[in-house]
This record gives sequence, structure tokens and C-alpha cells, in this order.
Amino acid sequence: MFHELRRDERAIEGLPVRLLIAFVVGVATLGVLLQTVSGVGTLATTELNVKPAPDVVAPGEQSLTLSVVDASGNGVAGATVLVKSGTARVDGTVVARTNESGVAVVDVAPRLGANQADGTLVVSVKPPASGEYVDRRGNTRILVVRGYEG
Repeated sequence: MFHELRRDERAIEGLPVRLLIAFVVGVATLGVLLQTVSGVGTLATTELNVKPAPDVVAPGEQSLTLSVVDASGNGVAGATVLVKSGTARVDGTVVARTNESGVAVVDVAPRLGANQADGTLVVSVKPPASGEYVDRRGNTRILVVRGYEG
């Protein structure tokens, strides 16, 4: 009886091994093709990035220029830029909208803790409603350094 089982080349009851292998390879290929096709729609979206100037500041009140750019470096108009506390603190959330050139100017007054030498402000962007823009990756943080005289 065991000798007969050893010579049996069927993988699953009624299915030969070759048919089962062809089925598995076909399903794997179909999965790769469907993933590629579903990824085509996401290629139409463009990742946004915020470039702050200056990106290193001292504590205290000052103006920052925030440029919102697409993957090609072109300015994006109508994006909403937010500056929030990170390890450095600001009062509330500072909000601004970019102009036609993709530039927003915000006034911030970052503060550091008593024994804190440096900290960061977090910058995020909400893409404009028109266009296929997304902001999934982190943006450049603004470094706040006590005693910095840039």
C-alpha cells in the first residue's frame, strides 16, 4: 500500500502535480499583473514637499518663507501649509496658503525649554483640492537652535 502512495504523482486528490504547479504560477503571475495595473492610477499623483527658508533659526519672533514644490521643483499654488510644535514650541498651529508661485510666508515665535539647546518645528502641507497632489512623506523640519546667528 505504501509503495503505491509513493508512486502516486497527484498533488491533490484528482489533480496532477504539473497542473497544480501551472495553477500556482498562473495565480502568482496574475497577482503581479494586477498589482502593476492598479499602480498605474497612483502614478498620476505627485508628491509635494515644503522647502523652508531659512531652515535653521534662533528662538524668537521671525518670518519664514515656505515654498511648496512638486516632484519637478515647480511651485504649487493654493496649498495650505501648517507649522506646528515639534521638540521646539510655538503657540497653536500657524497656517498659511501658498500664492501663485507656491510660496507662503508665516510669522512664528519658536521657544525652547529652559535646558534645551535645540529643537524642531514640524511643517506639513495640505495639497490643493484641484490637482493630483499628495503629501505622504515627511517634510523638512525647521531647526531651532539657541544662540544661532544665521
